[in-house]
Amino acid sequence: MTRYRIDRPPDLRAPVLVAAFDSWIDAGDASSTAADTLAGDGPTVVDFDADTLFDYRSRRPTLEIHDGRLADLTWPGLTLRHRRVAGHDLLVLSGAEPDFRWREFAADVVDIVRELDVALWISLGAIPAAVPHTRAVNVLGSTSRPGLLLGNVAPGPAGILRVPSAAISVLESSVGAAGVAACGYYAQVPHYISGPYPAAAVALLTAVGRHVETDLVDPALIEEAGQLRERLDAAAALEDTTRAYVERLEAMVDEERLPSGDDLISEIERFLRDRGGEGQERT
Repeated sequence: MTRYRIDRPPDLRAPVLVAAFDSWIDAGDASSTAADTLAGDGPTVVDFDADTLFDYRSRRPTLEIHDGRLADLTWPGLTLRHRRVAGHDLLVLSGAEPDFRWREFAADVVDIVRELDVALWISLGAIPAAVPHTRAVNVLGSTSRPGLLLGNVAPGPAGILRVPSAAISVLESSVGAAGVAACGYYAQVPHYISGPYPAAAVALLTAVGRHVETDLVDPALIEEAGQLRERLDAAAALEDTTRAYVERLEAMVDEERLPSGDDLISEIERFLRDRGGEGQERT
């Protein structure tokens, strides 16, 4: 069974492959927004067979109905697109996280990485965390070997952390095990944000830009991030409980002190309880 179709671009030179999925580690739509920004309108290099990867009952196609006529269906999918930026070849793997065949999918991706002579794999993700919106977005890293992460990003968190895996992590692990340099950048998004968080997308694009020595950030994202910051500041100023909670998070960040897992969960539960569930609403 052919699970993908590949059309190698001409003159592809040591490309950097950036991967991000719409999944549970895409808090604030940060990684998927960054991937879409990176890919732009670049041509498709690899198209995966969606029927072998997705459960359409859990991730249903979107149906457009025009005046009672069933007009169009948009199916979930996964593609690898190509874009050349400042002399660097970028490949962007993005779309919906697969429901099925993760190990087969990872094997296919390793084959594609080898066929396209990928020089570096970069995973992108975003995770909810007990951090305030008033501070710079913190980015955690993962790496298959020392020296791959750039900027002030360090591998972390320290110690052993056991969490449910995402498909993107399965791919990064498989690519690294195949001998290809692989790293990941994961932005921390304030857990009280339920909508898009463009500041995290900006942080991820900045991280990728260091590898290709190019500014990849869309100015529109910076503007959106500033507008959201103003709305969040205004919302916090209106309620003592929210303002006090944000200040507590600021103190932990400023002291470079992270709570333990149990403390973090207790803090989130207390905050939501005090808010009467309002923290679930979109800001």
